[in-house]
Amino acid sequence: MEPDRAIEILERQRAAIDGLRSSRRSQEFTKWQRDTEVAVQRIFGTDSRHSTDFSEIRYSLSVFTTSTPDSDFHEAYLRGLDTAKSILSSMIDEIREYDLDSDTDSPTKVLGTLEQLCLRFHMVARQLRVRHSNRTTLEIDDEYDVQDLLHALLKLNFDDVRREEWTPSYAGGSARADFLLKEEGIVIEVKKTRQGLSVSDIGAQLLVDIARYQAHPDCRQLVCFIYDPEGRIGNPVGLERDLEKTLAKMPVRVIVGPKGT
Repeated sequence: MEPDRAIEILERQRAAIDGLRSSRRSQEFTKWQRDTEVAVQRIFGTDSRHSTDFSEIRYSLSVFTTSTPDSDFHEAYLRGLDTAKSILSSMIDEIREYDLDSDTDSPTKVLGTLEQLCLRFHMVARQLRVRHSNRTTLEIDDEYDVQDLLHALLKLNFDDVRREEWTPSYAGGSARADFLLKEEGIVIEVKKTRQGLSVSDIGAQLLVDIARYQAHPDCRQLVCFIYDPEGRIGNPVGLERDLEKTLAKMPVRVIVGPKGT
């Protein structure tokens, strides 16, 4: 994620605070709190100090009795919102001052690298078809072919790329993750669209994967790459957003590529 985009998201969440002051536990507040937590995790990383600072904000009294007036609760709620506003402002200033995206090891930079790789995957696959004297090449016919080429491309940017790590049992079964970037704590799950596999089928499979990977000891972030060379997904951006809004305990990034053939 580029610094300007990160700043835009944090400024939007900060601006929404003033509209939350009238109600202490409204649905709008619940949505704002979760959306902001996800945004901070995406920008700075799940295990970052920034994520911890925001998650530890308290919007209610720590100690109270049955005789504590409602006004005290509301004042605590307002103090929490003021703290959130100050912390978000500090994060915005930090991005502007230090340009976090220039750090090659930052979670933002790592996810940016993965996103670029996935979005250019189709271009690489097409280029491989063009060989001197019509020599044999890799044809991308199924998910295994996608995994083989993606594995090679991941090696360009990451030192420790592990294949098919066993995931913990979930709902009576277990499965293999396609790739684990051990040092970065990222699991990459690969899907390929095909005839007979509907968009709803892909979504259902990934929802199961998302639930399973939450128990994976090395998975702090899940990236789902859906390779759609024939443009079978009519609304790729909508699918990405719907799957990323799941109530997972870890950040989930869904990338459909290419977007349009």
